[in-house]
Amino acid sequence: MTVSKPNTCLADAVPKQQVRVSINGTETTLQVRPFRRLLDVLRTDLDLPGTKEGCGEGECGACSVLMNGEPVNACLVPIIQCHDTDIQTIEGLAQNQVLHPVQQAFLKHGGAQCGICTPGMVVTAAWMCNRKLDAEQIRQRLSGNICRCTGYSAIVNSVAEALGADQGGEG
Repeated sequence: MTVSKPNTCLADAVPKQQVRVSINGTETTLQVRPFRRLLDVLRTDLDLPGTKEGCGEGECGACSVLMNGEPVNACLVPIIQCHDTDIQTIEGLAQNQVLHPVQQAFLKHGGAQCGICTPGMVVTAAWMCNRKLDAEQIRQRLSGNICRCTGYSAIVNSVAEALGADQGGEG
């Protein structure tokens, strides 16, 4: 009887590489396999569990983080693409233990329910700050973030308040 080795992932055979990245304002050098997902590195290696995995396919936006100031789905980004970039996660939004205005508005308006989509929604909404958007524009920019619990009204109202936007009725 021949005993075969268990199947191993080809990505695990790739040697580790150094990746220099700023995470929430802290410069970090990681020794990681280059094709690991940013999501896994954040949650497992860096102990930043706020970024959630919803679908793992880039469809739901639960894992949204800011990469060089732009929203990306961390489940789709290989860590090697983060070399010399600036990553901001939900943990990096609050400053000096003061919640970001979007986080404050989500609390005030009940913009979160189960919490899986909330970090991605909040990070995407924070990206919208310093832009003058109405409720429809807010809905369009949040369209890559899916919530299975709410009707989006509380979320849009939260973001609109944080941006100082006209909420345009009930949402």
